[in-house]
Amino acid sequence: MRLQSLTLAAAGAALLAPTAPPADSHALPNGPEVRREADVSAADLLSKVSACKAVSQGRFRSDSGASATIPVCGTPDVVFWKADMDIDCDGQPTERCNSSTDPYFSDTTAFQQSDGRQLSAEHLPYIVVPTPSGIWDYRAHGVRGGSVAAVVYGDRVQYAVVGDVGPSDIIGEASYATAEALGIPPDPRTGGTASGVTYIVFKDSRVTPIEDPEAAVAAGERLAREFVGGG
Repeated sequence: MRLQSLTLAAAGAALLAPTAPPADSHALPNGPEVRREADVSAADLLSKVSACKAVSQGRFRSDSGASATIPVCGTPDVVFWKADMDIDCDGQPTERCNSSTDPYFSDTTAFQQSDGRQLSAEHLPYIVVPTPSGIWDYRAHGVRGGSVAAVVYGDRVQYAVVGDVGPSDIIGEASYATAEALGIPPDPRTGGTASGVTYIVFKDSRVTPIEDPEAAVAAGERLAREFVGGG
């Protein structure tokens, strides 16, 4: 996690416009191309989360020292928030995510792969949720490790899983792989974006195994179609 998101660390725990992607596919970093259907667009999803009914008891900061202005919102099917994106490079050490590339690198994630290893931020699209607190407890809203998320930035949609937890008062963070797929600079030192990211998590969903990005895309496409078509 980046320094600006590390209010929890002591306890141990470039704004760029995106370029237009191909209409029906994208390639995961160092992995196979994952096809996604174009029938649920970024605009479709954003239209369903245009109004906020807050489910959090308070508001979150985007970064340490920032004002707390971001609520977690909810519908019967999803929870969502609109924030920035800081880069999570934690988990398995890889070429782009390690103690040399990220001075605040941690070799653990809150949730693990089916083989017991930590998640890989470089290769797995995942998002970070705040540690449960009096502001909001994700567990009380059908969210857990492996829950399916749709992350929207500009006209791009990236399906991901809930893969890590962060500071209890800060929101707006995702893995290196998520950022790269969305056209957001993924460098853990200098990357991220200051605004414009919408995180939508589908309640009571789960990808098994958590490390399977193709399964996340398949589940995300299905859940997004149901959500958008649900009236």
